[in-house]
Amino acid sequence: MQTYMQRILPLLLAVTAALPARAQLKPVSGFPLTQSLASYKTIRLTADVTKLKPEEAKALKLMIEATAIADRIFWKQAYGDKDSLLKLAKDPELKKYLEINYGPWDRMNNDKPFVEGVGPKPLGANFYPADMTKEEYDNLPMPDKANQYTVLQRVGDKEVRVIPYSEAYAKELWEMQLLLNKAAEILMSADPALAQFLQMRAAGLMQNEYNMSDRLWLGLKDNSIDLILGPIENYEDKLNGQKTAFEGYVLIRDKEWGAKLEKYVKYLPELQRELPVAKEYKPELPGATPPAMPAGNGEVPPMPPTDPNNPERGIEINIPPPGPPEGSIKAGNQLAVFDVVYYAGDCNAGSKTIAVNLPNDEGLQQEIGTRRSQLKNVMKAKFDNMVVPISKLLIEPKQLANITFDAFFSNVMFHEVAHGLGIKNTINGKGTVREALGAGYSAIEECKADVLGLYMVTQLYDKGELTGKLDDYYVTFVASVFRSVRFGAGNAHGSANMITFNTLLDKGAVKRQSNGFYKVDVAAMRGVIKELAGQLLMLQGDGNADGVKSLLASKAVVASPLADDLKKIEKAGVPVDLVFEQGVDVLGLK
Repeated sequence: MQTYMQRILPLLLAVTAALPARAQLKPVSGFPLTQSLASYKTIRLTADVTKLKPEEAKALKLMIEATAIADRIFWKQAYGDKDSLLKLAKDPELKKYLEINYGPWDRMNNDKPFVEGVGPKPLGANFYPADMTKEEYDNLPMPDKANQYTVLQRVGDKEVRVIPYSEAYAKELWEMQLLLNKAAEILMSADPALAQFLQMRAAGLMQNEYNMSDRLWLGLKDNSIDLILGPIENYEDKLNGQKTAFEGYVLIRDKEWGAKLEKYVKYLPELQRELPVAKEYKPELPGATPPAMPAGNGEVPPMPPTDPNNPERGIEINIPPPGPPEGSIKAGNQLAVFDVVYYAGDCNAGSKTIAVNLPNDEGLQQEIGTRRSQLKNVMKAKFDNMVVPISKLLIEPKQLANITFDAFFSNVMFHEVAHGLGIKNTINGKGTVREALGAGYSAIEECKADVLGLYMVTQLYDKGELTGKLDDYYVTFVASVFRSVRFGAGNAHGSANMITFNTLLDKGAVKRQSNGFYKVDVAAMRGVIKELAGQLLMLQGDGNADGVKSLLASKAVVASPLADDLKKIEKAGVPVDLVFEQGVDVLGLK
């Protein structure tokens, strides 16, 4: 049996080889390091923790500690050995920029290297051997190579092994599950449902099995604190769009705002039926009538018997069988609002996530639905620090009154809702949409969510279910596009926004005037959004990978004069995104 070091050594050797052969890292000649670092605005991630029960406050600290470990894993996935890289960065500004980007490639500039001697970022990040081509991958005769919870490593010159995350990151996951189980023990009397989820997630981390804990998580509706933790999104894998990256959010629920959103859930089946596409592209809404989960009907996966650093020492954790303490879990589609108090890993790299739609598993979505979580405190920070100042620079002055936070919040929320609508499986036997579109899936799915979300806003507005003016939602949407376009084509959200923006521009729904301001034609935009929504849904339903590539090549580009306008934003000092002061001390937890 291999020891932990024997398993991990090939990974360490691979990432060390990627380091420049010098004693000190230097920025690429001409790279505006100080300016790039200043483009991130620092905010403190705080929330009112005084209303939490003592048990919740204690568990929150442990959840933050566990989530911080996801950061260490994501470094390995995105680059490799963090410590070896940062030790070579003597310049504190360079070190900070490396930390923001989780490596020497600029996430806001199409992953261009900003350190001398570093080549292009491997398309497959560190999920695959750095020299692996798509052709070599496709020819590998390994049925488990596409498993989203595995990495591929070379053994010798040619042989390739498929390593499960539970083995590749054994030490980190072992530490993580210990902390989650300690938090669960504290919460057992104060919030038994959350405690059971934490136990199940802890077990799942060690077994590469997440659906069982996702089921429990979807049943959480009244908990004051919450956790999203594990390998979730596939944005980092640009070779195949398969491997999922570790990330984590520690959350405090905003029950007052959440209650405002409950009325929208009932409209989801109707909105699905009203999508502007033929019937075969819009099957029944996933999770519209979720089944109940009887209490105590599941089993916790067996825990690994040993500490990865000490095979002689067993894990002394007693995990009771799961099952809701009373009644049954009924999940279904949810809309929820939280303040985030800690980010780690993938969601903290470069641009910061402001809303989350989970789980991603298509089978679970169809069976029991999803939760769309709005991260209100960070959303408000981005609106105030980016959307508003950008609007003053680029939006027609007469339309500035249409830029509102409520419209921004709704647009982001319905973007997440839209991820659950449309189609998950192709209509022609090509498998799931994700499988059929491969590396093009993430960008086109984000574009679909943008467009479909705005289409849904229009439908709900017409039904009298949204307040304000329709102009607010449309103009705020266009203004926020300028914000996310700055993420670059290497970012799925940036590419998605460029497709939408260029389509609106080409169709005359958005016009750049001679004075340099952009004016939104709301009436024209209605039609363009509806047409584009249908086009995207058909590309997905047909599994049309070539059509997706063509759309990305033609529309996901920043052309002049927009490129000049983005420079105007940069010159004005509007931040590109945020970085956080966060953690137990910032929250004032003892």
